[in-house]
Amino acid sequence: MKTVPKRNQLALCLLTACLIAAATAVDAQGYPTRPIRLVVPTSPGGGTDLAARRLAPKLGEFIGQPVVVENRAGGGTMIGMESVARAAPDGYTVAMGISSLTMAPYTHIKVPYDPAKDFAPVSQVLVLPNILVANSSVPARSLKELIAYVKARPGEINFAAGGAGSNAHLSMELLMLQTGMKMVLIPYKGQGPAMTDVLAGHVPLLMADFLSALPRIRAGTLRAYGVTSAKRASVAPDVPTLAEAGVPGYEVVQWFGILAPTKTPREIIAKLHAATVNALKDPATREGFVKDGAEPVGSTPEEFAAVIREDLKKWAKVTKDAGIKPQ
Repeated sequence: MKTVPKRNQLALCLLTACLIAAATAVDAQGYPTRPIRLVVPTSPGGGTDLAARRLAPKLGEFIGQPVVVENRAGGGTMIGMESVARAAPDGYTVAMGISSLTMAPYTHIKVPYDPAKDFAPVSQVLVLPNILVANSSVPARSLKELIAYVKARPGEINFAAGGAGSNAHLSMELLMLQTGMKMVLIPYKGQGPAMTDVLAGHVPLLMADFLSALPRIRAGTLRAYGVTSAKRASVAPDVPTLAEAGVPGYEVVQWFGILAPTKTPREIIAKLHAATVNALKDPATREGFVKDGAEPVGSTPEEFAAVIREDLKKWAKVTKDAGIKPQ
């Protein structure tokens, strides 16, 4: 059997690479030719799920194929996000990523992906505040009363969050750092189950996402203490910011955004980005988000990548200061 000279082997490898690149370019030009999966890494009923299901129909309309929402909850959103990180980089599997993506490296010993390297940012979709809420049975009527109530019972009061290391969890950790409160985390597999137990009175407190909390606040089934953003939400102007209510300098926002697997061709990212921006410009879709207290964004992939980098720095400091050890 003859041995192929190294020079010929190199030429063969280069030819193969060129053929693969050419095939990928052709696929990208024709993309998409079948439905696209939009993976939501949380349970049905939470803000991430609600946002994805509101966006998906218009996103599908502008991309030219149906966009099917698929919930893959668990592991503090890591199960769903890993499924996207490991998916083929062909644009047919994308995630509705959330800001807990940048928190997981500091709260979990083993994160099965690198938030900055294993995803290709497409566009930040929404920015919205969290809102500190309680079951109506909690006696504290204001944030100052709540702080006093909790500080009188250190380690006795539980709070719910849609997973350890989630945005809601670390938002509460930051609040405890700045107020001296000591509470116990009860983690759930998403905002939906956490909200259900708070409404039922099984857990008294929740740092909720605005999309799922606002209807309950309006219905009187939850008490609101304050929003986490620097400014009051225009759709709930009577709810103060936590900074106004007694915690100066406190500010956290939550974001949702479309992420594809890394190495997804730039042409496909560009098509997904354009479709996302157009979907967010749709008057009915935009009005629905704004009505629920969310701010539509539609950023460039580069701008979204910068947000991820800055958040990684921020939460590294918060978890260190709070003494949170990866588990």
